[in-house]
Amino acid sequence: LIAFRDTNGKVGLLREFCAHRGASLYFARNGQGGLRCWYHGWKWDTDGACLDQPNMPEDRRFCDKVRQQAYPCIEKNGAVWTYMGPRQTMPDPPELEWLTVPESHVYVTKRLQLCNWMQGMDGDMDGSHVAFLHDNVLDHTKEQAGQASTALMKAQLAPHLEVEWTPAGIALGVRREVDATRFAWRVNQWMMPGFTMIPPFPGDHPILGHSWAPIDDTRSWLFVFSWHPSRPLTRDEIDYMAAGNNNTHIRLIPGTWTPRANASNDYAGPDAPRAKQPWMRVKDIQDQDLAATESMGPLYDRTEENLCVQDIAIVNIRRRLIEAARALQAGTEPPGRDARDY
Repeated sequence: LIAFRDTNGKVGLLREFCAHRGASLYFARNGQGGLRCWYHGWKWDTDGACLDQPNMPEDRRFCDKVRQQAYPCIEKNGAVWTYMGPRQTMPDPPELEWLTVPESHVYVTKRLQLCNWMQGMDGDMDGSHVAFLHDNVLDHTKEQAGQASTALMKAQLAPHLEVEWTPAGIALGVRREVDATRFAWRVNQWMMPGFTMIPPFPGDHPILGHSWAPIDDTRSWLFVFSWHPSRPLTRDEIDYMAAGNNNTHIRLIPGTWTPRANASNDYAGPDAPRAKQPWMRVKDIQDQDLAATESMGPLYDRTEENLCVQDIAIVNIRRRLIEAARALQAGTEPPGRDARDY
C-alpha cells in the first residue's frame, strides 16, 4: 500500500503497484492533485481514478477504463482511518468515544510492536496480570499512587471475573472486595475487531483506548488514544503524555516508530542501570506490557497454552472472532459494524 496526501490536502491509500505495468508508486511524483508513476507517467488521484496517460497518443488513451485500486480514507482526531472491505458493504465509521469528542479533547500516538496483534490485545483484556506485572510501578505513578483501587489490586491477586457479550464485542468486569458488603469493579471493553478501552483512573484524568492494527502475522501497529469526554486536554497533560511519563504513551527512538525501551535493551531503555534481576529494570507500565507480549515470540503457538478461569475474557474474544470469521465466510457480515453498537 501507498499512503499519501495530495496537493489539495486529501489523504489517499492506493495499491502499491501501478495498474499499468506494476512499478511501485513509492517512487511516484506527488503533485497537482495526484500521484504520477515515475515509470511511464500514468497519474492517479486519491480515489484511484486515472487522470493522465502521457506516454500514449491522445486519441488512444483510455483513462476512463482503468483504475488503481484505492481504499476510502477519513481523518479523525489525529489518525487516518480506512475501510478495506467491499465498497457495497462499507459501514459508517465506528463511533468509538475518542472519535466522537472534539479534536482538542484527544491525544494520539502510535508505535510498532514486533509480535502478532492478538498477543498485545490479549494483554489489554487480561484482568489478573496487573498486580504481578506492574507491581513495582503501581505505587509510583501519578494516577495510581495512593488510590484505594491500587491497594485492592495489590492485595487481592485472584479477583472474580465476569464477561458480558455486547453488540460490538465484550465487557470484562473484574471484582474485588472492599469489605463484607461492598465490591469494587474494574471494567474493560473490547470492540470488534481490535479496539480496547482501559478502565479510567480515579479523578479527572484522561481515558485510555487502543486500536490494534496488524501489519502481518508477526508485526502490528498500536494506536494509543487518550481523551477526555467533557473538556479539552490541558497543555500540561499533553506534555506529560508526550514525554512518556503517564505509562500510556511510550517514548520512541527519534525519527522512528520503535519504542526506546525494546528487546535490545531488555525493555528498560538504553540508560537504565543494572539490576539483580532483568524484570527490575523495566520501570514503565507500557514497557512491561510490551516486554511480556513480545517475549512470547513474534507468533506464539497457542496450542502450547494452558488457559485458566482468569483467562475468561481472552477465551471469549477468540471465540467471537472465530465465529465472526466463519460467519463471514458463509456470507454474514460481522457484528459491531453498526455505529450504534458502540
